[in-house]
Amino acid sequence: MVRTLRPPPPPPAKKPRLTRSAAAPVESIGRDVMGERLRSIRKAGKLTLKELSVRSGVALSTLSKMELGQISISYEKFAAVARALNVDISRLFDPAARRAGKAAPTFVHSALGSAPSYTSDQYEYRMLCADHPAKIMEPMHGRILARHESEFADFIRHPGHEFCMVLSGTVRIRFETGESVLVRRNESVYFDSGVGHIYLSVGKAQAQVVVVMSGSAAGSP
Repeated sequence: MVRTLRPPPPPPAKKPRLTRSAAAPVESIGRDVMGERLRSIRKAGKLTLKELSVRSGVALSTLSKMELGQISISYEKFAAVARALNVDISRLFDPAARRAGKAAPTFVHSALGSAPSYTSDQYEYRMLCADHPAKIMEPMHGRILARHESEFADFIRHPGHEFCMVLSGTVRIRFETGESVLVRRNESVYFDSGVGHIYLSVGKAQAQVVVVMSGSAAGSP
């Protein structure tokens, strides 16, 4: 009896590989847009630039350049101006954030890719959960652009406390006391932000961090 050999079955068709498309980066808020928001909030509060300068401690010439979008501003000055205007700092980054009289929800949810952002000469900020109406903390994602102390005119200082956790890269935080701390990936540090400080990226990659600021630094009056 002769057996006939059957051809082997064809190999199963390969399933198409699903590729995850990268999220489109959110465009950083321009200096001119930030200046328009600042001017709008100041005028709504019926304050002159001189009065805002006295209240905030920010030089009149600096405030004028801020409103004209001619200079990038550190978080320290943003926080000082927000306190003087009696608004949450998130209002400068997102006009819809923290509207007066808005009932506080159980929680708010945000995504990094859609967070309002602003880039200064030293840092890129992304404001997280900016629309919570009763915040007492200011959570932010930061990318550390600065690498040398000479890139700062002065140490940054603002009322409150500050928590930082490094997500990638390595950060050196220098304090006006002469102390410094090297913070690597998955490490964290907590300090009094009234003590002058600066963040510096160390190594090839620009470091990324999550920073949470409390107290008056969060823009609360």
